[in-house]
Amino acid sequence: MIKAFRFITPVLVLLLITSFLTSCSRQSDGFVTALEANPETLDPLRGTDASSERLRQLMFNSLVRKNERLDYTGELASNIQQAPDGLSVTFTLHEGMTFHDGRPLTSADVKYTLDTLLASDSRKAVPFFEGTGANKQPFVAAVETPDARTVTIRLHKPWLELLANLVPQPVIPQGTADSQQDKPVGSGPFKFVRYDESQQVVDLEANDKYWEGAPNIKTLRVRAILDGNTLQAELRSGRVTLVPYSTNLSPDAYKSLGQDPALKVEQFPGANIVYLGFNTQSEPLKDARVRQAISYAVEREAIVRDLLLGQARVAHSILPEESWAYAPGKKYSYDPEQAKRLLDEANLRDPDGDGSRMRFDKPLVLKISASNIMARGYGGVIQNSLKAIGVPLEIETLERNALLDQIRSGQYQMTIGNWVGGNQDPIFLRDLFTNLTGGNFNRSRYRTPEVERILQEAVNTTDRAKAKTLYTEAQEIISRDVPMFPLWYPANMVVARRNVANIKVDVSGDWSFLRNVTVENQ
Repeated sequence: MIKAFRFITPVLVLLLITSFLTSCSRQSDGFVTALEANPETLDPLRGTDASSERLRQLMFNSLVRKNERLDYTGELASNIQQAPDGLSVTFTLHEGMTFHDGRPLTSADVKYTLDTLLASDSRKAVPFFEGTGANKQPFVAAVETPDARTVTIRLHKPWLELLANLVPQPVIPQGTADSQQDKPVGSGPFKFVRYDESQQVVDLEANDKYWEGAPNIKTLRVRAILDGNTLQAELRSGRVTLVPYSTNLSPDAYKSLGQDPALKVEQFPGANIVYLGFNTQSEPLKDARVRQAISYAVEREAIVRDLLLGQARVAHSILPEESWAYAPGKKYSYDPEQAKRLLDEANLRDPDGDGSRMRFDKPLVLKISASNIMARGYGGVIQNSLKAIGVPLEIETLERNALLDQIRSGQYQMTIGNWVGGNQDPIFLRDLFTNLTGGNFNRSRYRTPEVERILQEAVNTTDRAKAKTLYTEAQEIISRDVPMFPLWYPANMVVARRNVANIKVDVSGDWSFLRNVTVENQ
């Protein structure tokens, strides 16, 4: 070995050092972003978790996407035409689109994708069917392709939820369904390079032939960093370039990172909802006046200001304000005296009238996820607020999956939860507050024939003005009955290196904004 070193000349040593430094430079110059959890799968027809969806948004396109009003518009489709009888929808594709492997994207690929999805056992296929077991029936009758740029989806009966369910469905090239897990091929702004599962890293590169314009970032590494402290350290060291809206970072962490001279924090309005959920079949919460009293007792403005450090907006509906169907309904401002009066009306009187004794012999129980640090924080604030009006509250923490099982089966009184994405469509009101779909979203176990009638009519009307009126009416009733109390819409928080520019995040929080991000002074 010693003899071998005699043949390494000074010139060769210099070349080796230069090569090493160049290699290091390349590794450090790459643009790195972070997910808060590993993706379940890279297969875009099967991934339904948040991390898989983020990667789908980078590598794939869908026929339909949401606009700034959270309404549906074409993505791959340049035009969408619904038949007057509601039994078909025709999509015209943009010209000149190609997949990452160079193949042109045509209507045949759309048909292949939808036919493959509907024949699969993927969870993404479930919304395309009604009923279960022997009664399971598809909404889609056929997918037709009269020419290379035209796709017609024929339905067995009018189904207004088609566009909503097409948003998360990517279009893949014909014959690639079995290989997508190992080598995803789409038409999106970034192309797959490799996936190192042991290192929790997905490497992507710019699709220079992207039909909407090539990304400014030429190489993109997506890392899964599950620990908040590790994520902060990686941001400060420069090993992570940008992190969009991670729940692994607390409001205090965002504030601290924003004070780092090498970093900046940008805040954008968000549409997801954090809520206080009630089991309306549990005593004493069966009485709407008790639920209203609790709502008046929670000082949301103070929590948003002092605990969330302004990184949220107070909510008055499950729907975000940007939605075309949004209506605030009955608003609950902080009013502990009104809360006490409502409890008195519900025959839950303060024994001595001075607020020093509890109105219940047994406390209510608020169940939250043990891993949700923020919920534990504002859960304690809510506990103190209810104590002030004579309502005792215990907080019970459970492992997340155990908590979800108990909530779904009705084994709870109160909980803190959040909905991501689903609340952006007013159709979700029907899922949350009726039992009409046979799903398991109505966790408040709320049932009112009037609301069921209104929402069923709303989701089946093609008249937007009429639907708006119906959704407004439903939100008025729901806000009075308050089976679920909207707390706030968390902001879309982004941490980035100072030299990262053109960060523009829409209210939905879609990761496709990374296509337009630029890096200065590289």
